[in-house]
Amino acid sequence: MKITHHLDDATLVAYAAGTLGEAHRVVVAAHAAMCGDCRTAIRAAERVGGMLLEDQDASAVSDTCRAATLASLDGVTRAVPRRGKPSGELPLPLASVLGERGLPGVKWKTKAPGIAKADISLSPGARTHLQLLRIAPGKALPDHGHGGGELTLVLKGSYSDHTGRYGAGDVADLDEDIEHAPRVDSDVECICLVATEAPTRFKSIWARLAQPFVGI
Repeated sequence: MKITHHLDDATLVAYAAGTLGEAHRVVVAAHAAMCGDCRTAIRAAERVGGMLLEDQDASAVSDTCRAATLASLDGVTRAVPRRGKPSGELPLPLASVLGERGLPGVKWKTKAPGIAKADISLSPGARTHLQLLRIAPGKALPDHGHGGGELTLVLKGSYSDHTGRYGAGDVADLDEDIEHAPRVDSDVECICLVATEAPTRFKSIWARLAQPFVGI
């Protein structure tokens, strides 16, 4: 598997510091399970964060705060598999979220011809949203932007937009300034894991009208 699209540095640091939302943490961990470069970058960010905490003046950072933060970093390290081998079809962090049945057990909901999605349950009160998207060959999502940061990890197939081509293992780390219309360019359906902070902003009036029913 050749991975060409990686996580942004700011995302890697936020993950190592434990400040990402739950949905985004799952996508980062799943990508890192498949990508040695990003696993290495996360561990480097953890080491830097740990050294900065150790260098803080005791009057500025309490012992309790320091211990809690270091414990959080330890937990992040355990969350990133040391090896990138997936469990069956899925990277280990995603497999643990979906359960024993994996992708075959996902309950897809058709939202448009050739487009289906499945919501993934998160902890009560989670402020981010996690879902799987399944898009047929040749199909495209309408041109849209994002109301916050969006992470998309390709699990199967591939798609292209003006930012490049994304295949299995690649991650699109997009901010709210990016607008795109991804189109599946593989001969097989494209399945992606997507974490969002806010609803998608479609540009077309017809897409916006349909959004409450489509739920993407």
